[in-house]
Amino acid sequence: MTITEERPAPVKTSSGQSAGVRSAFSGRLASVIVVVITLLWTLPTFGLLVTSFRPKEAAQTTGWWTVFSDTIGHLFNSATALPAFTFDNYQQIFFSSNFGSSSGLTPYLFNSLIITIPATIFPIMFASMAAYALAWIPFRGNNFVFFSIFALQIVPLQMSLIPLLLTFKAIGINNSYAAVWAAHTMFALPLAIFLLHNFIAALPRDLIEAARVDGASHFVIFRRIVLPLSTPALASFAIFQFLWVWNDLLVAITFSPKTSEVMPITGRLAQLSGSLGNNLAVLTAGAFIAIVVPLIVFFSLQRYFVRGLLAGSVKG
Repeated sequence: MTITEERPAPVKTSSGQSAGVRSAFSGRLASVIVVVITLLWTLPTFGLLVTSFRPKEAAQTTGWWTVFSDTIGHLFNSATALPAFTFDNYQQIFFSSNFGSSSGLTPYLFNSLIITIPATIFPIMFASMAAYALAWIPFRGNNFVFFSIFALQIVPLQMSLIPLLLTFKAIGINNSYAAVWAAHTMFALPLAIFLLHNFIAALPRDLIEAARVDGASHFVIFRRIVLPLSTPALASFAIFQFLWVWNDLLVAITFSPKTSEVMPITGRLAQLSGSLGNNLAVLTAGAFIAIVVPLIVFFSLQRYFVRGLLAGSVKG
């Protein structure tokens, strides 16, 4: 009688499971899903662009997709009229006085830039210094401070608007750029410190200790070592913060009311949706102008964005 030895079934290792996950997400089905999702996200923006070039009457009565059906119909039947396009909507946006300014929405576009650029730089500057201190400067209560800052992320932004508004009125900076900068900076700091702390804490310890042995101060280490190595993480958060501040409406209408000269373009477009709601084409032109700048920023910093998302996934 022969005895057969039963061998246990092979157990998948974590590396094998990771390889299976990677192959699943890099297959044809995953590529098709990504393409479909991308088209669904891009379709409304494309419709906004098409509507912004249509005359007022056409935009009010028919959908933007009829442009293509009318064009196809004209190819097969010359009696069908081609869809009309015009630049009058953009001319009104930049030169009409119906928007509260002799130069259209241009001042509000510049207001958005004046608000967004400092409101992106300030939280990155403060958060990077705080993240370095919490990661590499030991002191009593270090972990308590870090987790307290992390816990601030669960506080709803709306709860702090009224206290901040009263505080800014008391110190005399309400209805100014400083009020909007301070509000956006304070709202961004908890998340910024948390993200940058995780990245800075993962930097090679040998490199930091070698700099200390050479007599480098914390400021020198931060400026010459930490900041250059943290560029991907800083750029990634800068993109998030820039897009958040640029597209913000709640903080804009809270700290820059209707009579304020610091109102960004999002606040002005929200006002015009009521007074010019019957002029859909002009509003879509203004909305498309408002999303051009974030698109330029995102695509110009896309390589840093990807590097920042992948940073820290591989140690070393």
